[in-house]
Amino acid sequence: MTSTTPRNYVTHLECSESGERYEKGVAHNLSRLGKPLLVRYDLEAMARDLDPGALRATSRHGRDRGFWRYRAFLPVTDPQHELDLGESMTPIIDVTPPGAKPQTLWLKDEAQLPTASFKARGLALAVAMAKEVGATHLAMPSNGNAGAALAAYAARAGLQATVLCPADTPTINVREIEALGASVWLVDGLIDACGALLRETQASEDFFDVSTLREPYRIEGKKTMGLELWEQFDLELPDVLLYPTGGGTGLIGMWKAFDELRRIGWLAGKLPRMVAVQATGCAPIVHAFDQGLRHAPRVEGATTIAAGIRVPAALGDFLILDAVRASGGFAIAVDDEAILRARESFARRTGLLVCPEGAATLAAYETACADGRIAADEVCVAFNCASGLKYELPPVTRRLDSDATRAKKRLVVDKRRFDR
Repeated sequence: MTSTTPRNYVTHLECSESGERYEKGVAHNLSRLGKPLLVRYDLEAMARDLDPGALRATSRHGRDRGFWRYRAFLPVTDPQHELDLGESMTPIIDVTPPGAKPQTLWLKDEAQLPTASFKARGLALAVAMAKEVGATHLAMPSNGNAGAALAAYAARAGLQATVLCPADTPTINVREIEALGASVWLVDGLIDACGALLRETQASEDFFDVSTLREPYRIEGKKTMGLELWEQFDLELPDVLLYPTGGGTGLIGMWKAFDELRRIGWLAGKLPRMVAVQATGCAPIVHAFDQGLRHAPRVEGATTIAAGIRVPAALGDFLILDAVRASGGFAIAVDDEAILRARESFARRTGLLVCPEGAATLAAYETACADGRIAADEVCVAFNCASGLKYELPPVTRRLDSDATRAKKRLVVDKRRFDR
């Protein structure tokens, strides 16, 4: 595009259930039916005005601007509202296991985004748009990483932020949120209880709710994962995407991105099979998929070490299931033991320390390859959604005596154990 202020292509918002239109440029939460709103664009104009090279023409200060270079696909009307925390395109890393067909498993490492998680994508857009429509105080429930991303981008935008977390949220996440300037509160209950409490106080506290899918723009931020993959695979897409699914914003967003790319004529090939990965202790989407349901009943007593996918009931359950089914994909659950085992073995094999949610996608890949749901020649991408350093790791108990002779004996014994 030739203008220094690129054209904005948003036409309206739309109820994801009924298709009812809503005005752009004003604050919205859910539709009148209580369903998520989706941003719609003038795709005919985009097809006419844009070319793929335009995505690479929006660097600033000689640096790749990460997902902000997709501004033509995004709702922010004024580039001055883009919140820059050093975003960059996250890498895809070949992590194909030994003995498998070469280059058939890739890891999309979202840990390299600001606040070390993929939540940066959605919250960057949510905060930018909240500021654009005049909000001053933002609030949300969070299992940890989303709250940190909200706190960081709200600080950058000069906005107030409040985050409610389940009481057992990893301590490092809670402290990160507070350190970044948000007010964080611990709640006895799961994330849906945090959300319910937030909404009960919304009228009196006068904040704008940026909870998962309760505003339209986090989907647009997560959509950029799909746009990046399209670029990284040379304007095509892999066969299978394994995505850790709690609220499912990223899965929904990527499927939306692929649809938009296809409709403007930039994507002619096949679309990937979308795989929703959950934990056996909290697998509402898997249950609904297996039972042929369009909505997923709430999971009672949800529990898993993968806190980010411990979402007992997803507001956008039908959008997740629609994408999975339309793509020919599937939903799969793995237990905590498999998650821990995958995290440890993957780290020792590849040198990459993934988060439990990312490890869940790797465990799901192993299971699906073994049972035939993923073929040996299919190119797959698993998502690591956050740094493994943001979660509790196994303790280290080995100690050495300061006496050199005794220490040497211990080290020899330990080397023998390692060599076995």
